[in-house]
Amino acid sequence: MAKLLIVDDSTMLRDMLSYALSEGGYSDVVEAVDGVDGLEKAKATTFDLIITDVNMPNMDGLTLIGELRKLSQYSSKPILVLTTERSDEMKAKGKAAGATGWIVKPFMPDQLLKAVNIVLSR
Repeated sequence: MAKLLIVDDSTMLRDMLSYALSEGGYSDVVEAVDGVDGLEKAKATTFDLIITDVNMPNMDGLTLIGELRKLSQYSSKPILVLTTERSDEMKAKGKAAGATGWIVKPFMPDQLLKAVNIVLSR
């Protein structure tokens, strides 16, 4: 089973993500409260997929993606962005940082699971 890391500063959103993922059959989910915490956890354990917010304290999601892409174990692992940001400019910044996909909040659980299943099957 895939090991997932979700990075978001909102406890409520992390809880919603964890629940949606577990309902979709993904039970091995680790949570991080911001980019710094996410990077530390990603260095300690290799994840099959990372889902991150953009706007967080200490280290934003785009910086996190850039830092992850510098690590050999994450050079090609899928990283999904889940954020309220919807502008084409921000999506372009995400792609430039190395994001695999972009999902706009609020998310529908089936939409999230479809995206997770697609990127994990590549």
